[in-house]
Amino acid sequence: MTADDHTAPSERTTVRRGRDRAVYAPDAIREILAAGVVAHVGVETPTGPIVLPMAYGVRDDEILLHGGVANAMLRGADSAEVCVTVTLVDGLVVARSPLHNSMNYRSVVIRGRATRLPDADKVPALRVINDHLAAIWDTARPPSDTDLRQTMVVSVPLAEASAKVRTGDPIDDEADVTGPHWAGVVPLITAWGEPCPAADLIEGTPVPEAVAAMAGTGPNPGG
Repeated sequence: MTADDHTAPSERTTVRRGRDRAVYAPDAIREILAAGVVAHVGVETPTGPIVLPMAYGVRDDEILLHGGVANAMLRGADSAEVCVTVTLVDGLVVARSPLHNSMNYRSVVIRGRATRLPDADKVPALRVINDHLAAIWDTARPPSDTDLRQTMVVSVPLAEASAKVRTGDPIDDEADVTGPHWAGVVPLITAWGEPCPAADLIEGTPVPEAVAAMAGTGPNPGG
């Protein structure tokens, strides 16, 4: 990655509106990706553009996405230009005038060419995606050959990634500041709850340590 704190990695990833909120530092972008859970992936398909939510993982200088081999979106993404976004909402910004309402957020946009990973790299990549959500790879049933045949993984380089971050209070018109209307921020706090066993779980089956440890923690800290 070539971007520093102040320089976009490419012309098409340059933040133009709200430039003061642009973030190009790779470490800061990785922090947002580490805190996210869902990526929205946009790609052109034979039937038109589509955007779908997907689980993901980050490895080295790439973001990894997976799905069924029958997934038309993933098939369309292979060797195609895609756009991947991850957004964390940290709070609702309530202004004195409704047209000044906003959100505090952290958002990453990644643009690049998706590449289908070879079978030899599929298992390590799937482990990265799995462990980004819940690190149960070593305690769960390993994927079978059938599972792997039915799954494809694509990689998108992080070379063209930029972020935009908003924090702080509403930005109201000066004339409204002395008015009678309330203004402030309502934080959005996300946390995992206590694990709930499946209805058909055999009694006495222990909760994996990695899952139990998630309770009460937030997937998007920092808000």
